[in-house]
Amino acid sequence: MTRRALMVAAAGLALGAAAPALAADAPTIGVVVKIGGIPWFNAMEAGIKERAKELGVNAFMVGPTSADPALQVRAVEDLIAQKVDVIGVVPNDAQVLEPVLKRAMDAGIKVVTHESPKQENVNWDFELTSSQSFGEAYGKRLAEMLGGKGKYAVFVGSLTVPLHNAWADAAIAYIKKNYPDMQLIGDRYGVAEDVDASRKTALDLMRANPDIAGFLAFGSQGPIGAARAVEERRMGGKIAVLGPFSPGQGKSLVHDGILSGGYMWNPKLAGKIFVTLGTMLAKGEEIKDGMTIEGLGEVHPDFEGKDIIVNELVEINDKTVDDLAAMGL
Repeated sequence: MTRRALMVAAAGLALGAAAPALAADAPTIGVVVKIGGIPWFNAMEAGIKERAKELGVNAFMVGPTSADPALQVRAVEDLIAQKVDVIGVVPNDAQVLEPVLKRAMDAGIKVVTHESPKQENVNWDFELTSSQSFGEAYGKRLAEMLGGKGKYAVFVGSLTVPLHNAWADAAIAYIKKNYPDMQLIGDRYGVAEDVDASRKTALDLMRANPDIAGFLAFGSQGPIGAARAVEERRMGGKIAVLGPFSPGQGKSLVHDGILSGGYMWNPKLAGKIFVTLGTMLAKGEEIKDGMTIEGLGEVHPDFEGKDIIVNELVEINDKTVDDLAAMGL
């Protein structure tokens, strides 16, 4: 959808324009994300709404006020009480969610997760890249930028986010194996879903380690916060900052040479997939090996782990960031 079309649609809603009538048996899908109000999940919400309109279903996003696992549990409990047909979740803490997701499934509600491979008590989890390839891509890129030597730090959304930590594991292992002259500071810091906490932690690490050469931040606010810290210390071009972030939020930092870039998948596409998979499950459609699912393409699911993993990476750099931002990302 073009930016103009989105503005026209928003104006129509503001004026109270009537939405298309839903069928009486249209599934209801509620998607609980990590935190509301940040660009990454704003884009995901746009995808949820767009796909819901295309399929004629009722789908909406719930964004907690902070990246607190307890708030996600409460949101899922509310959806269970509403008797929705499908619950989608982007977990902050996979283990904390296990009991409430089981209650949802026991109530006959289908459950879909994202960014949480091997999640317990779900029908399916979907990923737009494998954790191994994603982490290794970042490890390789950081090492190339640092010339294969120097100190670096790793941020994750929290120490309980399985996917962020899997990415970190893969990146660190790749660097350790291939670039022994690179040194990891500490282990990792669970601040990358909070831009202020990421900025503060980066500043603290730069003070304690004047020779730090790079930050690798997994979590959409981590690269932004670390880049702002680098900018404050006037170290742009001297300290690399890599990670997945919303292009619209980070594009000025990219063009200023502060934020080095990274890889991402399209959160708007992920929002659409939540609705697509949720609608299929609500209607009793079976997921089969080799079938084509819109947004995922041809899939080869891990039926034991309940994971559907494809490769839809997009590179973020000074040549691509403006086009990605123009898409509302």
